[in-house]
Amino acid sequence: MLRPSMLAAALAAASCAPPPPSSPANAPGGYHDNSGRDDVLSGGVKLIPITTPKGNFKVWTKRIGNNPRIKVLLLHGGPGLTHEYFEAFDSFFPGEGIEYYYYDQLGSYYSDQPKDPDLWEIPRFVEEVEQVRSALGLTRDNFYLLGNSWGGLLGIEYALKYQDNLKALVISNMMASIPAYNDYATNVLMPAMDPAVLAEIKAIEARKDYQNPRYMELLLPHHYAKHILRLPVDQWPDPVNRAFKHLNPDVYIPMQGPSELGASGKILTWDRTNDLAKITVPTLVIGALHDTMDPKHMRWMSEQLPKGRYLECPNGGHLAWYDDQAVYFDGLIKFIREVDGGGP
Repeated sequence: MLRPSMLAAALAAASCAPPPPSSPANAPGGYHDNSGRDDVLSGGVKLIPITTPKGNFKVWTKRIGNNPRIKVLLLHGGPGLTHEYFEAFDSFFPGEGIEYYYYDQLGSYYSDQPKDPDLWEIPRFVEEVEQVRSALGLTRDNFYLLGNSWGGLLGIEYALKYQDNLKALVISNMMASIPAYNDYATNVLMPAMDPAVLAEIKAIEARKDYQNPRYMELLLPHHYAKHILRLPVDQWPDPVNRAFKHLNPDVYIPMQGPSELGASGKILTWDRTNDLAKITVPTLVIGALHDTMDPKHMRWMSEQLPKGRYLECPNGGHLAWYDDQAVYFDGLIKFIREVDGGGP
């Protein structure tokens, strides 16, 4: 231990020493500069009030970083999943100086979870995203919207109504048509499955016995580990496991349906294939060769978009930023940089 006299001398010497230089990230305007932000006390978290036809609620968001030119809002899938399975973005976006926002949609784990089934409609979710955008101060000069799966569907719908508020759109692992997705599941994915396994899964579904543990016992190794996240299930990253643990079936089942081999809920007839040409902002469509979604369809989508481009992850599944991580993030970051630089 330091004696009192030694401690006093050390403190005096420290008081005379110049302060350590601040890193560029901490400098005014740098990536970690929080000056002027109203979310510093909470570490970037904001509970945003939203209005709906069924009352007022709050949804959870969290900002990471500072970049006045690039602000990415992440739309999770499900519907009824959480932002958590996006947490791999923490390994890539900060190093690139990209400001981004996690966001749990209404009904998801960190946001309010009202029980009114009338809230689970596509147009209402679109209005929610617009209210979140406005509350976060995102504008057409800096607002990048990235949606995965159901979030990609929601991103398409948002762009068709509010693209004047967008700088760019990323549709990650989502087709533009649920009927086309169901056809792909029926004609490509199911025939590739072990016939005995498929028969047992279909028998469980025919009985509507979806809570039977055997259902997921079969699906996890024979479907999820082949097409959702292409790793042995016991090696799935913790953020993914937490997101699935927190899935809200009160939102998921009415919209997606109870089957994991196709969609059968409210989104059953959703199809925007004839409207893609109306989305005129720069748009990146990300597909994956082993996805539950048809990669050929997603490539075709990019060709219908006036400013579309396509990124395919050859080793990826539905969550390609995990199982084909380098390809996914290299392509995504390149797209963001090109748009930020004024590219198409």
